[in-house]
Amino acid sequence: MFILSLLKISSILLAIVGTSFIIPIGVALACGENSVLLAFIIPMIASWILLLCVNLPTRKIKFTLSSRHAFVVVALAWAITSLMGSIPLYFSGYFSFIDALFESISGFSTTGSTILSEIEVLPRSINMMRCLTHWIGGMGIVTLTVALLPLLGVGGFQLIKAETTGPEKGKVTARITTTAKALWIIYLSFTVIETIALKIAGMDFIDALSHSLATLGTGGFSTRNDSIGSYNSVAIDVIITIFMFLSGVNFSLFYYLFTRKVNEIKENTELKVYVAIVLIFITIITCILIPFYGSFAKSLRYSSFQVVSLMSTTGFSTADFLQWPSSAQFFLFLLFFMGGCSGSTSGGFKIIRWVILGKIVSNETKKMLHPHGVFTTRVNNRPIKNEIITTVAAFTTLYFLLIAITTGAGCFSGLDLFTSFTAALTMVGNVGPAFGALGPTANYGALPVLLKYWYCFVMLAGRLELYTMIIFFFPSYWKK
Repeated sequence: MFILSLLKISSILLAIVGTSFIIPIGVALACGENSVLLAFIIPMIASWILLLCVNLPTRKIKFTLSSRHAFVVVALAWAITSLMGSIPLYFSGYFSFIDALFESISGFSTTGSTILSEIEVLPRSINMMRCLTHWIGGMGIVTLTVALLPLLGVGGFQLIKAETTGPEKGKVTARITTTAKALWIIYLSFTVIETIALKIAGMDFIDALSHSLATLGTGGFSTRNDSIGSYNSVAIDVIITIFMFLSGVNFSLFYYLFTRKVNEIKENTELKVYVAIVLIFITIITCILIPFYGSFAKSLRYSSFQVVSLMSTTGFSTADFLQWPSSAQFFLFLLFFMGGCSGSTSGGFKIIRWVILGKIVSNETKKMLHPHGVFTTRVNNRPIKNEIITTVAAFTTLYFLLIAITTGAGCFSGLDLFTSFTAALTMVGNVGPAFGALGPTANYGALPVLLKYWYCFVMLAGRLELYTMIIFFFPSYWKK
């Protein structure tokens, strides 16, 4: 029954990704890019055939998923959909197999690190495909499955718990399928609004849609070599900054906003910290950049864009921040450790974990001063369970252990220490750009093949909160 459920869910996911190829196919037809049409059409039709072959004979069979099996399903789902996304890239003739796989995983995991040095030479349909992977991966391909196909999503909450971000998993509505649908409607609405805004600001429709898909997914792939900076437009910078910021917020809060549950928003500690960090860092870096740019308005424009880009782990750029004063670079470097809010499309360590860790340190300090006092760790004005504290502590250990291992892999592959370390931060945290030789104007194309494969694994592990990919390496998982 497990194998059957795995086949059914995998075929559904492949069909969803395959069906999404209709968008780049439309772009290819509109732009006369006939040479890449079959690269999209063949895998799309193959995914539909697989869906029918697997689901028609088994349509009346009911199945359930245990928590143990959910981890396998989600891990394999992300692996096979990333492989599916690499097929059009590879058969377009512009990518080797490992480069197509790296680009696809970087897209679906919303990392946004590219192997390309010349993006504008690609067909526009291929660039649309790259940005589309961000959008699908941003809200989560398994969440999409649960939203669209609830009758086949038995055990849907188990799947979403294995995929979604943050130490606490919950529902904003009574039914998990209703929750998934509500979040996707909000996600789609934001995408439409941003696309219209970017079109009004001066982008053509294809670029506007491409960048909206990448922004809402907090990915960072662009259709231009110089990313958003190539447009040199204040209006475009402001629009994308706003939507990057919104994409870093827990999407459940938007649902509460639309349903007028304002107290849920007012009491959200993570949102308050997220806003505070963004404002403080923008203020500091703007002050540092005033002598560099000679203008407060220009300094504010570039600092706010870059702070929100890194904080939300989107990775777009409007300037080469490696040319900024080292003091400004230092504060940007700190953002690599942050990440957005849990329940957002952002990657990274997540603000809620820093909030919990900070409260733990505060309570331990109070206990030293008042040994007989009783102190409770509270978030959102509510006490949190001890198991959540334990989970956060364990995740922190695993997160930075994986960063250390990935740093070592970079060093043994010939990268300098600082480049290796920041690349590890950006791979595990799904940020996009790094520092040093892999800065915002560089790419990952020249890296050794083995390092690219390791980065592929790490990007998926980071997107799935580590445990979903790493749990299989623990002997206890295989014990009955």
